[in-house]
Amino acid sequence: MLRQAETAKGKAMGNEERGERQKSATSATTRRRRVRSNEGKRAPVSATAASTTPPAMSSARTGHTKAAGAGQPHSTSSKRDEHSTDPAGYLGPTPPQVAAPTWQRRVLVERPGDLIALATDLAGAHVIALDAEFAQARVRQPDEPSHRLALVQIACDNDYRVSYVVDALRIADLSPLRAAFEHPAILKVFHSIGSDARVLAARDLIARHTLDVEAVSRAIFGQQESGLQTMLQRASGVRLDKSMQRADWSRRPLTPAMVAYAARDAEMTFALYTWLAAHYPEKITLYETAADEPLPAVAEWILPYLDGARPHPAAQAVAEAGISSDMRAQEAALRQALAAVRHPHHLTRVIRLITDLELERLAPDLRPYLSAPSSEERASAARAIGRLRDRSAILEIRPLLADPVRDVRQAAHTAMEHLEQAQSVRRQRATRTDGPLKWSSDDADNGAQPVGESAWQVALRAKFGIASDSSARADDGE
Repeated sequence: MLRQAETAKGKAMGNEERGERQKSATSATTRRRRVRSNEGKRAPVSATAASTTPPAMSSARTGHTKAAGAGQPHSTSSKRDEHSTDPAGYLGPTPPQVAAPTWQRRVLVERPGDLIALATDLAGAHVIALDAEFAQARVRQPDEPSHRLALVQIACDNDYRVSYVVDALRIADLSPLRAAFEHPAILKVFHSIGSDARVLAARDLIARHTLDVEAVSRAIFGQQESGLQTMLQRASGVRLDKSMQRADWSRRPLTPAMVAYAARDAEMTFALYTWLAAHYPEKITLYETAADEPLPAVAEWILPYLDGARPHPAAQAVAEAGISSDMRAQEAALRQALAAVRHPHHLTRVIRLITDLELERLAPDLRPYLSAPSSEERASAARAIGRLRDRSAILEIRPLLADPVRDVRQAAHTAMEHLEQAQSVRRQRATRTDGPLKWSSDDADNGAQPVGESAWQVALRAKFGIASDSSARADDGE
């Protein structure tokens, strides 16, 4: 009886184990089927995405700095938008939102006759918002730009009656637009003017009397919050559709969706301008460039840097100007530049030159900019004073740690770190002689002379098989 009971129990346990194994196998098979089913469902989505994205990204607007997405790689604009939502970004007050306007019509201009009618409409405008879309040049000469103008988008103060999209690939002669572009009384508004202005100029459309609302936004809210997308959310609660951010703007014919997408950038640039002009008129004046505005009265070697090009290092510029060893001449030229420039973006570039040349005696001249109305001036001055080790400015920099703009807070924090370490860090200073560059260490401009080679210099020369100065002179029979 006992043996029979054990046998029955063993059979029952065996049946139970087989049942568990079968259940496990069935479950695994079901999971595999679900995975294959989900992959099959996702496949059409991937195929659609691939078919709507140009393989060569022919419309990539390289260097176009619109954080709202038109022209930057997607990762860049997404990163800026992520920063913009950081609650620790801009901490100051924001004026109330206003409803974004709606234009009654959007007109695609494809024929010369339509372009002349557009030029007539622009003749009565006071403010024109401009945007441009680029197309990558598939065939070009070595001296030609890598991108060509595909579209010009225009919105003006015509009671929101109509906005325009000009097909610059189908209309070869854009000269009817020159009168409005060059009219000194018509303000041309861009969001991030750099790339747009260069590509438009390549088609002989040179905008005079301009304003960059991206620069205005940056001066008020900081660089991370100056994108068109972020600013429109702040001003009107509008979120731009960026689904055609990487569209191929050389494709013809343009679809209605592409025309609407292109026109909206110019329309929203105009809407942002009206909001900024209503609440920050002093910033508008600060960044507006008049048509007849002369170049700043600065030294010739400084002028290339004001355009933002930074053609070569500052040390090379002063060497070519013949003042590399004349610190007084460098200081006088840059002190004059500080007084001559008017726009904040020019001023920050002059401050950068002072920092790169390590002109420590000019640090006190930078302190007034710590309280400038533009955040980029405050941040630039704080960074420069920190790098120039002006410890006497600590009390003036410390309040910037609580500045409303994050860029300024970060610059002040970095400056304080430099200044707090200034007494404990001995700075190495390069001294130019008639021979090779030699290095000495001193705490201030105490007139110390270059010293002889130290152990690390000897070891370095030995590592690379370079003879010392004295050995070289001995070999030459000196």
